[in-house]
Amino acid sequence: MTPNAEHSTRQPSRRARSTAIFSGVTAATLSLTLATPAAASDSLADSTLSRVKETQVLKVCTTGDYAPFSHREDDGEFEGIDLDMAASLAASLGASVETVPTSWPTLMEDFTSGKCDIAMSGISIKLDRQAQAYFSLPYQTGGKTPIVRCEDVDKYQTVAQINQPSVRITVNPGGTNERFANEFLSDATRVAHNDNRTIFNNIIEDRADVMVTDAIETQLQASRHPALCSVHPDAPFTFSQKGYLLPLGDNLWKAYVDQWLTQMQGTGEQAAIFEKWIKG
Repeated sequence: MTPNAEHSTRQPSRRARSTAIFSGVTAATLSLTLATPAAASDSLADSTLSRVKETQVLKVCTTGDYAPFSHREDDGEFEGIDLDMAASLAASLGASVETVPTSWPTLMEDFTSGKCDIAMSGISIKLDRQAQAYFSLPYQTGGKTPIVRCEDVDKYQTVAQINQPSVRITVNPGGTNERFANEFLSDATRVAHNDNRTIFNNIIEDRADVMVTDAIETQLQASRHPALCSVHPDAPFTFSQKGYLLPLGDNLWKAYVDQWLTQMQGTGEQAAIFEKWIKG
């Protein structure tokens, strides 16, 4: 979806605001956009599902740099929405979680090489990723929107306002934020920053003016940093959904994860986890 150069001032409905944070099972899914590969596994013995139950360990690839989904603390422990979701999935199988650190530039290589059973880190559903792995049902819907110093909110409402040589944008490499910047903000001055956990300090300390990232992240960071404000998070520039990466061809594992996720959404357990990490 190409973002509009001029952003509409129309206020979204309550339903639209809610959908921007939580997506239910009625969201359009990308569950099986590819034809089932010849090597697809419909045998329980060959499935990740069987291995996790037998070993009682769920290996989860996660980046640890993307709050509120995955954040790595100074002591090395991972926390966030997706770590709580991983604990729930593991518990449903009588297993425990083993975190496997990864990064956005190496995410797909790490996952497809078999380092983990599932990747859970606020991962946007993209067709190039879908070509290499299955995605679960979507569990969050949102899009890219700016975060700026609060006094600059009116200056950076549109892509056209941001995409100027005089505007300093800060970008973390390897993920969808960099893709957005490459496609739509090529005229802006780039301030690269490799650590997504500290990247927002570039704006606070006036080394950059804008970061364009997922609306849910801008809302969280604005709540943590009084100097920062999220710009129209309820009406982002783009549309995107997040899902969990699963091994390509493992149909039984995908079916299990999708059913677990459907129940998490239907019972309200997922909503409670989101509430805890966004507003708690």
